[in-house]
Order: sequence, then structure tokens, then C-alpha cells
Amino acid sequence: MLVLILCLLFTSKIASGRATQKENVLVLTEVGLSHSLTNVMMQQIVAELGGAPDRQVEFYLESFDLMSLPEKLTLLEVRQWLEKKYSGQKIDIVVALGPNVIRFLATQSQALFSDVPIVICGAAPGQAGDPALDSRFTGTWMKLEPAKTVDAALRMFPDTRHLVMVAGTSSYDRMAATLTKAELQSFEPRLDISYFSELEMDQLLEQLRQLPKQTIVLYVSFFQDAAGNKFVNATKALPMIVEASNAPVFGLSDTYLGSGIVGGFVMSFQEQGRATAKIISQLLDGKKAQEIPIVTYQSVPLFDWKALQRWHIPAASLPAGSLVLFHEPDLWERIRGMWITACVIIAALSCLVVYLQYNRTQLKLAKARQSQLSGMLIGAEEKERSRVAAELHDDFSQRLALLALGLENAAESLPDSAQEANRQLHELVNSASELGADLHTLSHRLHSTTLERLGLIPGVSAFCKEFQAQQGVRVEFTHNEVPQVVHADVALCLFRIVQEGLRNVQKHSGANNAKVGVYKKAQKLTVFVSDQGAGFDTRKLEMKEGLGILSMEQRAHLMGGQFQIRSEPGRGTRIDAWVPVEPPSEPENNKTL
Repeated sequence: MLVLILCLLFTSKIASGRATQKENVLVLTEVGLSHSLTNVMMQQIVAELGGAPDRQVEFYLESFDLMSLPEKLTLLEVRQWLEKKYSGQKIDIVVALGPNVIRFLATQSQALFSDVPIVICGAAPGQAGDPALDSRFTGTWMKLEPAKTVDAALRMFPDTRHLVMVAGTSSYDRMAATLTKAELQSFEPRLDISYFSELEMDQLLEQLRQLPKQTIVLYVSFFQDAAGNKFVNATKALPMIVEASNAPVFGLSDTYLGSGIVGGFVMSFQEQGRATAKIISQLLDGKKAQEIPIVTYQSVPLFDWKALQRWHIPAASLPAGSLVLFHEPDLWERIRGMWITACVIIAALSCLVVYLQYNRTQLKLAKARQSQLSGMLIGAEEKERSRVAAELHDDFSQRLALLALGLENAAESLPDSAQEANRQLHELVNSASELGADLHTLSHRLHSTTLERLGLIPGVSAFCKEFQAQQGVRVEFTHNEVPQVVHADVALCLFRIVQEGLRNVQKHSGANNAKVGVYKKAQKLTVFVSDQGAGFDTRKLEMKEGLGILSMEQRAHLMGGQFQIRSEPGRGTRIDAWVPVEPPSEPENNKTL
């Protein structure tokens, strides 16, 4: 076990050392980073390899155009310069980016970087002169297919009669122009083809402004004009040419998209950059160059949406599988997200409104049921009060009266000598009489026969007098314009409010005087009970446990009226209730209220 653990530790240290070891990649380019071709390829390579956490890659970049060396160097001098500069530097991989670089390394491979794998990219075989590559070479080729671009252009502009090819005078421009001319020969019987490849920039722009109708332009490459003026191909020369041309311009490289060309079957430097990065990664992982075959990437149909709109080219005329870049959303596409969000919000709010409306309806039904139940309970209470009062009055009161009469007769029949017995019988007669009076009072409280027989005002008046006599609280009763006949439910409601209000005066206020009033105003009957007693804080009314106030309020609401209580500590209390002269129509089980 100890030997095994030591072996594992040793292996992990070796692996760790490999993961952190610096690996050097030399990139030789035909043009510098100011050119889109080099820039796009390097971005993809660095992005793929630089983000790997288990490797440390150092990139060295050399451009044949930008290095500080005398002009017109021979291939031998270039090779000697590279050998001198990198003789003391360990190079793990060389990347040849561009046709001239590939051709140079193919001819100098035995003397320069003899033991280092070389990855080619950024060129078509014909552009590099179809070089013979030994086993140290791997990588990717691109396919230059101008004929496919012209076919696509003719599909978009079927009335085309003239084709203009634009190219510069650098070695790269002339090689690309030669390959393009060879493929365009198949269109000569159908089209009038002009080659603008040996012109100065000013002459070229002037001729492009005067192109005849039914013309299309094929842009190949323009690094240098006939006067020797140098240009950055994709970002300087191409925009000038597109702006001057009065005909649609097509191209052969994905780096040209965004400069105003319509598009075409283009070489994808971006895709080739990713493929090159994967090959470099495989080589750094220990794979041999001869184990990785060179792959040729076909051109891809890419088009610029803005240029399509400018030249009114319908999407249906594009080749199958085309990709459209730089698409700007129309008004509907720009606001579609907002509309969808708004619709979702509206739908949510609508659902919320429906839900709230449903809850409101349910709450109304619950309140209606509660009011109905309250009315039924109060009606049952009144019926029970009436039944108990009648039973007390008709049964117990009569029996107690008979008992008192019997005791009185018995007392009279006793001889005078039985003085003590006679006294006790008189006491029993008095007790029975008091009990009868109390039962009569209780019966009247439970159900006022005066209210039932004589009406609201006589009933309330009788109760106020009875209350004053029994409780010792002076009650001042007033009334005004109250009809002689009041609906039984309304009369009972107001009577109970007066009854409960005076009881609260006696229980809580400590006042010796109270006022009760009943009067008619418009089509409503109003009742009030007031005192100048202790009063209370109405904000704490909900904390009180008594049912009296709740009962008064519920009675008023059941009659379709309102109830209000006003009070302040030390300033007395006033109860007001307003109910219609005619109560609202109700179910039969509520009409006894």
C-alpha cells in the first residue's frame, strides 16, 4: 500500500508539472492583425487555447509584411532571420496562416523548424500553389468557389447581363484573381465579364460609379492598387468600393460581411480558426501531425441582411441553407416582446379581476347568508321571548296569584290566638305577591304586550316609565310625527334598541338621567338614546365582549338602516339608529323581526 501511494503521488506530481509547463506556438502570418483575416483567425485560436485551465500557451506572432526587416528579402534571408531569432527558443508548434506563408514553409521545411509540426490554415490549395507537404504538415484548407457566388447572384438578379470582377495588384490579389477568372469562364457566353484588376483606386471607383444597368460586382481581394498604394483589404478598400458601386457587390470571404457586400458562398475564416485551434490542442496533447489528416472546408452561403434590404432581394431567392447576418428586427419584432409581456400582464390582471370579483360575489353571498342567519336568530329569539313571556304570564303568574290568595284565606281562617302563624302567613303572601310582580316585569321585558297591542310610541313610553320606576334613572322621552301604525318589524327593532340602550346606561354610564327620542324624517324613523355619564373610547369598542351593541347594530342593518354610536370618556354616550318606515322585502322566515 505504501509503494502504491508513493507511485500515485509521484504520478500526480508529473501530471501537475505537465499541466503547468509552458508551451510555445509560433504563428506566421501573411498580413498583420489590422487585417480581418488574421484578426479573426487569431481570435478563435487564442480563445480556444487560452481558456484551457490545464495548459499554459504562449503565442508568438510574426507577419511577413509588418516585421522590421529590409524589403525585397529573398526566401533564404527570411529563413536565416527566423532561425536567428528563434534559435534559442523552444517552439512546440508553428502555424502557417496564409497562402504565401504556407508556400514558404513548404519549400524551406527541411531547413527551418525541421522537428516541429506545422499547422496550415487561411488559404485554398490553389492560392498556395498546390504545394507538396511532408508528414510534419497538418491543418485545414479552404475552398475558393466564386462560381457558386455568381450562380447565387444570378438567382437573385435573373436579368443580369454584366459581371465585373474587382481585384488588386498584390501577389495575394493576383493569385486569387487568377483562380477566380478560371472559374468565371463558364459564364462568358451568358454574361459580359469585365476584369477591374489593374487600376488605381481612383480610376476603379470612378468606373464603378458608371456601371451599366443589369450589372453585378464580384469583389475578390484588394491589398494594393496599380500605383502601389497599399490598403487594408476588408476594412478600408472594400467599403470604398461598395460605396462607389451603383450595382450590388458580392464577395468570397466571411470577413467581408458587414462592409456592405450582399454576401455569397464565402470562405469561413471564423470556422477555420476554431478548427485550427482544435488541431493545435491535439498536437499539444501529444498527437502526431501525420495522425491528423488535412481537411478541406467548403464555402458557406452567408448574406448581409442590410444589403438584402438595400437591393430589395427577397429571402426566397437565397440558396438553401443560407445564413443571414446583421438582421435588424422590424417594428413588430421589436415590440413583440413588449406585446407578449403586456398580454401576459393583462391576462394576469384579468384573472386577478375575475378572482377578486368572484371573491366579492362570494363575500356578498356570505354577508347575505350571515344577515339571513342573524335575522333568523333574532326572529327565533323574539319568538322564544314571546313564548316564555306568555308562559310566565299565563301560567306561573296565575298560579302564584292563586297561591297568594290561598295563603291570604288561610291566614284569615286561623284563630287570633295563633298570632305567630298569622304573621308568617302574611310574610308568605307578601313574598308570593313580590314574586308575581317580578315575573310580570320579566315577562314584559321579554315581550312587550303594550308594543304589540298599542304600537311603537305607547310601548316605548311605557318601557321608559317602567325603567325609571325600577332603576331610579330619570328618562326623558320625546317623539315627533311618528305614525300611529308602524310596521311590526320596524317597531320591534326600535323598541329593542331603546331597551338595550337604557340597559347600557344603567350598567355602564353611572348617569342619573337619560334621554330617549323617536321621530320621523323623510321616509325614515330615527331613534336615539343619550346620557351624560362616564362614556368610553369608541376606538376600543371592538375589544369589548358585550353583545348588546352588536345586537342593536345588526337589528338596524336587517331593517335596511344604519346604526351609529358616539362617545368620549367623561362626556357621555349617544346611540342613533335610522331605519326605513317600510322595511325591505325579506324571506318569510325573517318577517317576524
